Amino acid sequence: MEYHEFLKRKEFKALPSGMADLPELSKNLFPHQRDVVNFLLRAGRGAAFLDTGLGKTLVELEWARCIVEHINKPVIFFAPLAVGLQHQREGQRFGIDVTLARGQGDINGAGIYITNYERLGKFDRQSFGGIVLDESSIVKSFNGKISRGLMEFSNDMHWRLAATATPAPNDHMELGQHSQFTGAMASNEMLARFFIADQKQMGKYRLKRHGVKPFWSWVASWARCVGKPSDMGYEDHGYNLPRLHEHMHLVETDMTEGAAEGELFRITNTNATGIHKEKRLTANDRAAKIAEVVSAEPDEPWMIWVETDYDAEAIMRLLPDAIEVNGKMPPEMKEERLNAFTNGDIKQLVSKPSIAGYGLNWQHCARTAFVGLSFSYEMYYQAIRRFYRFGQQREVHAHIAMAETELAIWQTIKRKRDEHETMKREMFDAMKREVLEKHVKHAYQPTENAQLPNWL
Repeated sequence: MEYHEFLKRKEFKALPSGMADLPELSKNLFPHQRDVVNFLLRAGRGAAFLDTGLGKTLVELEWARCIVEHINKPVIFFAPLAVGLQHQREGQRFGIDVTLARGQGDINGAGIYITNYERLGKFDRQSFGGIVLDESSIVKSFNGKISRGLMEFSNDMHWRLAATATPAPNDHMELGQHSQFTGAMASNEMLARFFIADQKQMGKYRLKRHGVKPFWSWVASWARCVGKPSDMGYEDHGYNLPRLHEHMHLVETDMTEGAAEGELFRITNTNATGIHKEKRLTANDRAAKIAEVVSAEPDEPWMIWVETDYDAEAIMRLLPDAIEVNGKMPPEMKEERLNAFTNGDIKQLVSKPSIAGYGLNWQHCARTAFVGLSFSYEMYYQAIRRFYRFGQQREVHAHIAMAETELAIWQTIKRKRDEHETMKREMFDAMKREVLEKHVKHAYQPTENAQLPNWL
């Protein structure tokens, strides 16, 4: 046995369990989308990690349509709040029937039924033959209520699809949860096989150095990770984003406020408790700067992000025309206000990334502002990507207000962004290895001379 054959046998791949004979797909699919849908139909249980604007929604809907026709049973489609109506409109645009469902009573025969994650407990899992998770990074939490519920809900379903634009922006563990959801490998087995606890990083898991390529090749056996069509071997024409401008506004703050007894100025800590205390002291200053920036362009639609309730209160006092969406509102009111901003009926919207930062397409807006940031790079990335996505025709301006005492947050965001870009390059390189080599036609190189048959 040759050494390269020995290594080939050592490779670990998820086995496909889907369709052998693929149906005819919609002519509305772009070539890279068609390849992804075909792969997912063959896989049966897989993931689509398509960057924002690459047509993830159409991929999900077309996959679900094919599954419904194949098994003649309902497929349930979970999405973030207010995204269901957006997906229903997308389905109508491409001739795919999608029904909004609030509970089991809305399920009536085979079809695609879309609901939001908060309504998970209102459905009978035995009624469905397939499941789609839109913005599936929600499964990242090992012990989260929704994550556990989704794992249990889909456990015995043959047809499963998870789709998100950014798997594990700064933590490979999220891929383990996706792997477990799709049935490719249990999360703890993935960690044992490909990862090692790095004691220099307080036990944080990292990929074994010799296992980087095998890991991403394994991921490529059950997922498609696409940043641009060229990752699938196609031209990138039409998929070049305009510029993103990040404007950092450092606000001055009174350092004597909150100073300990006997000290002239307060001493700030960079831990979570210290930063939270500091942000409360600087909330009004940060809100004033963002209100000034927003008021300078009153004709532009603005999405204003806050991290805390006191940030929201501070900015709402300064922008009387702004409309807020917060966690205390009933789901119906949240959906109504988010859709009103989508339709242009609301000019200035205030909310948290945890509420409105996932799934919504807001290319009509090219102005966004952060009254403050958390240490979560994913929240920042997802908030920006509501506007900065393929299909955006204008340059996007993101304004961030911070006090100098909070700069540790921005340094953390930048570090995680670098990690994210490194991870994406590894994912996309793996896709190119797995996908493009199947399209390469090797020149015929005979090793023996051809012989004419005796009868000639």
